[in-house]
Amino acid sequence: MSISIVYWSGTGNTEAMANALADGIREAGGEAALITVDSVSADALAGEEVFALGCPSMGAEELEESEMEPFVAELEGKVKGKKILLFGSYGWGDGEWMRNWEERMKNAGAILVTGAGIIANEAPDGAAIDALKAAGKEMVSV
Repeated sequence: MSISIVYWSGTGNTEAMANALADGIREAGGEAALITVDSVSADALAGEEVFALGCPSMGAEELEESEMEPFVAELEGKVKGKKILLFGSYGWGDGEWMRNWEERMKNAGAILVTGAGIIANEAPDGAAIDALKAAGKEMVSV
């Protein structure tokens, strides 16, 4: 089984997080597909039972508005019962965008892997990398 990791990254921080998540999936014997959000349809992803979504905080603690937000809005009605990991980086604020995203996906019926999203302030540090690898391993076993 291949686990899709769909993300948008402006500075490379969220991409680095996606790579760490993929490492954890592979370390647990799974296959990971790193996919930029502009390369996948919501319908295609909705056919998967387990996947990850990554996006940094933008503007006033929001999802990136031109690609990721429309994708998430389209996917939202198709996530009931899906096991999803959310992740992303931020440069300011306190992670409100992730809390809002978690709530949005839970309200749509998604089951959040690890119970909450994984965030990193700017580039992911060792603790964030470890959390992402552990989450990747958990995704293989769910």
